[in-house]
Amino acid sequence: MANLNHSKKKKVAILIENDVEDSEFQVPYNGLKQAGMDVVVLGSRMNETYKGKRGKVSIQADGTTTEAIAAEFDAVVIPGGMAPDKMRRNPNTVRFVQEAIAQNKIIAAVCHGPQLLIEGDLLKGRKATGFIAIRQDMINAGANYLDEPLVVDNNLITSRQPGDLAIFTTAILSRLGYGGKDAALPDERDRNAEWWKLADAWGGSTKGEIVKGLNTALAGEKYSLEALQKYLEKESDTQIKAVFQQAIANKQRHIEVLETRLNQLDEKPSFAANIANQYAKLKSALTGSDDIFQLRSALGDVQTGIGDIGNLMPAFTDPISTDIFTEIHKDLIVYEQQLVELYRARVGNGVKPANPTTGTAIKM
Repeated sequence: MANLNHSKKKKVAILIENDVEDSEFQVPYNGLKQAGMDVVVLGSRMNETYKGKRGKVSIQADGTTTEAIAAEFDAVVIPGGMAPDKMRRNPNTVRFVQEAIAQNKIIAAVCHGPQLLIEGDLLKGRKATGFIAIRQDMINAGANYLDEPLVVDNNLITSRQPGDLAIFTTAILSRLGYGGKDAALPDERDRNAEWWKLADAWGGSTKGEIVKGLNTALAGEKYSLEALQKYLEKESDTQIKAVFQQAIANKQRHIEVLETRLNQLDEKPSFAANIANQYAKLKSALTGSDDIFQLRSALGDVQTGIGDIGNLMPAFTDPISTDIFTEIHKDLIVYEQQLVELYRARVGNGVKPANPTTGTAIKM
């Protein structure tokens, strides 16, 4: 990449605390550094080495938010993970960001980063996004929350998760004057760009890591498809069967989408993914056959799937794969609620609400 065509480097602060989401620090940090910008890492304490939640980041801050002067910076980047919850507890960090946004500096926050903006009362009336887990918190703080990879509202730039990082960093760079043909960066609105390659160049997920994640999801979907088909064969309740059939169609679609993404990356399903259905066949042969047992088994499978795919959603810097994992997660949540309603309708009539004193359920 070419350096900035300005006599004076743009100066950018990137905030740090322990348990930062590694890629959300690394990708903007490397992207800005490679563009020739003066990147200053600001923590809350001097002489401390900050470590990422996944063990990839280990860095000593250049200074602290206590001593930093907002007027000296052109932009402030707030990465996510568990770090923003620590940042928001430091009044000097909150003050620094408040002063920067008041001075119309660029403020860029990703994932849980908007928690710091909430603490500073900086989201009222602003369009913004963030990780889905803090969506309601952002709305309660007055934000107009948008579930999009990139939301830009004047000097405020926000993104949702690691899968958005290449787009997020490109948006920061372009607003700092680094862009155009010489920069060789895609347009931030181009959803068909190979963003994963750019993220990889900036320290994000490698192709091998993305492929491993896709195969993990594929193995889970193939296992659960086979299990559902076996549950359907043993099930006699027509309503439960209808939900199983709907879920089977979903699983088949998920498998097709995952295999398509692997093909786009010039890869094929792994051996483990291809034989995942065999484990489901073995499990089915050893289990019972009454209707409630099938229902509870399916519910257990889907809850395991929610946890597994939930771990994959924030793990990679490829927006296409992340979107696939997110869609699977949404479908599993819907499916789980359908199964829970069926279960409660059939066996939940003997349970009253929890005892307000002990918190335990009262048997009728």
